[in-house]
Amino acid sequence: MISQQIKSLLQALKVSDRHAANDIVDEYAHENNYEAALQNLVEPALHLFGEYWMKNPDISLANGYIAGKIAEDILLKTAEEYNKRNIEKTYKGIAVVGNIEDDYHSLGRRLVSVFLEASGWEVHDLGNDVLPEEFINCALDKGAKVIGASAMMFVNAKNIKKLRDEIDNRGYKDKLMLAVGGAIFNLRPELVEKVGGDGSAPNAISAVKLFEELSMRSKL
Repeated sequence: MISQQIKSLLQALKVSDRHAANDIVDEYAHENNYEAALQNLVEPALHLFGEYWMKNPDISLANGYIAGKIAEDILLKTAEEYNKRNIEKTYKGIAVVGNIEDDYHSLGRRLVSVFLEASGWEVHDLGNDVLPEEFINCALDKGAKVIGASAMMFVNAKNIKKLRDEIDNRGYKDKLMLAVGGAIFNLRPELVEKVGGDGSAPNAISAVKLFEELSMRSKL
């Protein structure tokens, strides 16, 4: 069941009320913390907003922009809080992340980068619309064991299969591990296997554990 707070935040996103959205999240975080707010409030609301966006293709781009800025507000607060709790970070390794070819929905990827870095990872964020060879070349150049590829919609998630094939064709199967994520993988978990992902996580916080597990599984 969707809580009233999630519904209220979703409504604030729909009408681009940045002030109201921050107030809703701040109130929740005051009673809990921003990490809990991000996981239990912001991410479910953004997931619903993404569904709303896909069902209403004529939605204003300005509305989507403000929704992104709202999420960025919360991201910064969460990252600040998270970093304070993880002052003495243990180096975990090197990761390469990016949105797959033709995908430009950067928020989820940026969230993952923030939490990985706060947990002790050296993250190389390649941004949006990244080709398979760019992922692999960067991973090999930087010494990464884990590649994280993000996609929001099914049409773009299919491009991750190209990355899987490129990894295998170059002889790096079970060496360069492939983490996949994005809204579509939460809606359709079976896609993880179909596109060749070695694992997925439902949110940015869970991605930290996933990257650690994949790094340990790597045969590099």
